Amino acid sequence: METEETYDINTETYLLLREEPFFGAISRCINKTASGAIPTAGVRINKHTAQFEMIYNPKFFLGLTLPERADVLKHEFWHIINEHVTGRLPAEGMTKMWNIATDLAINSHLPNIPKMACIPGNKPFEKYPKGLSAEQYFEMLKEDEQFQPKDGEGDGGEGQPDSFDDHNGWSESNGDIDNTTNEIAKETLKEAMKKAAEEANRSNNWGSIPSDVRKQIMDKLNPTVDWRKMLRYFIKTSKRCDKSSTVRRINKRFPRIHAGKKVNRIANIAISIDQSGSVSDEMLALFFTELNELANLATFTVIPFDTRVEEKLVYVWKKGKKHVWERVMCGGTDFNAPTKYVNEGDFDGHIVLTDMQAPKPIPSTCSRMWMTDKDNAASPYFKTSEVVITIGK
Repeated sequence: METEETYDINTETYLLLREEPFFGAISRCINKTASGAIPTAGVRINKHTAQFEMIYNPKFFLGLTLPERADVLKHEFWHIINEHVTGRLPAEGMTKMWNIATDLAINSHLPNIPKMACIPGNKPFEKYPKGLSAEQYFEMLKEDEQFQPKDGEGDGGEGQPDSFDDHNGWSESNGDIDNTTNEIAKETLKEAMKKAAEEANRSNNWGSIPSDVRKQIMDKLNPTVDWRKMLRYFIKTSKRCDKSSTVRRINKRFPRIHAGKKVNRIANIAISIDQSGSVSDEMLALFFTELNELANLATFTVIPFDTRVEEKLVYVWKKGKKHVWERVMCGGTDFNAPTKYVNEGDFDGHIVLTDMQAPKPIPSTCSRMWMTDKDNAASPYFKTSEVVITIGK
């Protein structure tokens, strides 16, 4: 018999979502942590990793039926998919009423959500039709007399229900997530949604997702993922963080008792550039244009290669410097050459600009990301589980 101490939702998620390929793929990209600090469940952005995470109370889940558990999972994932966590807000900003509106929109599609939740058609929302957007429900709530503020009250009137899940970790409400982290999380989500949609299409099974909602998801994925933001994401998450004490900074936790911390962020990124003739000049020009901007964040080591790495052509792109793109080699392609060079060096991340037309290389000892154009991304010579970003104008 499961107890609060032994219950682990990670081991149960596959069974709960085995008929939901789209949600199953999204779930794999979200860390899940048990906690008694919240009564039910909630999602948020982890400010340290720029990744989405779900916090859940094992006692709450153990009190639910299996269909209810599955719908609670989907409820939390819908908050992420619909960008409620990353700042999709009305003009009034984050309010209790907006929280309820988002729940009403999500729960329209979840027949097994626990009855304690805000559900269109159920008390006190008997007159609310199912299938509306959060914005539409928000306007209805603002006009609903039973939810109007009373004298001396703030947001929401007496009797306004609470959202059954925890919304405190949403980026716009806690003020603890900077804009860069927020944007990184959003771009990572787009990439995850793209892969999830591909998986659902491949199996011809979108599970319980209605056709109109499916269309909204596909529309959200077009245009494709912003490769510039993904490149910045890779740079940010590859940074090593070295901290040292300094009396020039005030310790926020123990002011004037302990010295503050000075953070020295260093990102040493290897940029391997495929010099084979099949890599277009346009691709090289686009890539160098963005690297000139990214040089404000980090120092790069540029590694031209074809079937080999010519060490005398390798150079360090200093932080804050500008460079003009150029082609310095022209031959075939062997990804093992730059990978071996990077593996033997002291690098935090490895970005490979290429047409993907060569055999799969040996593993990389640091994070590796591939960048190519649309045609080569659609038909690469090899398959990889590493991130592949399509670049273009």
